[in-house]
Amino acid sequence: MTVTATDRTVREPARLTACKGPVLYPRPTGRDQYTISEVAEVTGLSAHTLRWYERIGLMPHVDRTHTGQRRFSNRDLDWLDLVTKLRLTGMPVADMVRYAELVREGAHTFPERERLLTAHREDVRQRIAELQSTLQVLDYKIDIYADARRASERV
Repeated sequence: MTVTATDRTVREPARLTACKGPVLYPRPTGRDQYTISEVAEVTGLSAHTLRWYERIGLMPHVDRTHTGQRRFSNRDLDWLDLVTKLRLTGMPVADMVRYAELVREGAHTFPERERLLTAHREDVRQRIAELQSTLQVLDYKIDIYADARRASERV
C-alpha cells in the first residue's frame, strides 16, 4: 500500500503486533482507513477472500462507510496478520473462526483460547518434526546423487 506525500512513499516502520512478530503488512504512517482493494494489495489476499472471511465470521468487525463500502483499520490488518500466520501453520478455518468467536466473547474465554492454541501448537510441532525427517531423506538422496555425479566426472 502506498501513500504519496509530495511524490514520496511513506511507510510505517516495522512494529510488533499481538502476534509478537514483525508486522506482515506494512502500512502508511498516519492512516487507519483502507479500502478492500488497498487491503488486498498489501496482504496479497483477494477481495473475494476478504469478503469471505467477513461472511464466515473471521473478520466480523470491519467498519463500513455511509455508502456501505468496507473500511479496514490497522486493527483489522493486525488481525489479518494473525489469521495469515494461523493459515500458514495449517490451522483449520473452523478453528480460526472458533478462535475469532472466543476473542469477541471476551477475557473469560482465555482458558479456552489457550487450549485451542496449545493443541494447534502440538500439531504444528508434529508437522515440523515430520518435515525435518523428510528433509533428512531429501538431503541423503541428494548426497547420493552428488557423490555419483562427482564419481562419474572423475572417470
